[in-house]
Amino acid sequence: MASGQETDDSSNNQNSPKKVYKDPDDGRQRFLLELEFVQCLANPTYIHYLAQNRYFEDEAFIGYLKYLQYWQRPEYIKYIMYPHCLYFLELLQNASFRNAMAHPANKELTHRQQFYYWKNYRNNRLKHILPRPLPETTAAPPSNALLPPIPPTTSTIASAPVSAPPVLSPMQYGVPSGPPLAKNDPRSGLDRRKRKKDG
Repeated sequence: MASGQETDDSSNNQNSPKKVYKDPDDGRQRFLLELEFVQCLANPTYIHYLAQNRYFEDEAFIGYLKYLQYWQRPEYIKYIMYPHCLYFLELLQNASFRNAMAHPANKELTHRQQFYYWKNYRNNRLKHILPRPLPETTAAPPSNALLPPIPPTTSTIASAPVSAPPVLSPMQYGVPSGPPLAKNDPRSGLDRRKRKKDG
């Protein structure tokens, strides 16, 4: 009877569904850990650390970097605070970039380029966002049109050429034209320091 009981138990194990691992927090912890790791990739010093410690030689780690590319999809990208991490994640798919980041000079070069990008980001972006004035178009007179007659002048004195008004630089718009503003120097005039009285 014991052998019959064993076959019943084994048949129950085959017919019963396998136990599937379920996260106790519905994957929130995993989501946060992967988000934190991906955002750490925005730091070239951290990438250099990974390269120095030979993480990029581990095929499982390379596979993990490929897996993390799902962060580039629109439903996940909205959680990214440091968009450079996605750029570096894309670069890390290339073996030559992974090898290059092991050298300190390349880490410094990458960090410098990232700094200059941030430094000039606003100005570069404004070049593309702000509308540029349209070039002024002047209608060319038709070739067969008659020019208006020049009125006769009675004076024979040549008039001086009229000069255009001076163009102000952008820095001069807040300053009125004319003589420079008077400087208020507190040292001029009366000496306001207290003096010891003799006596």
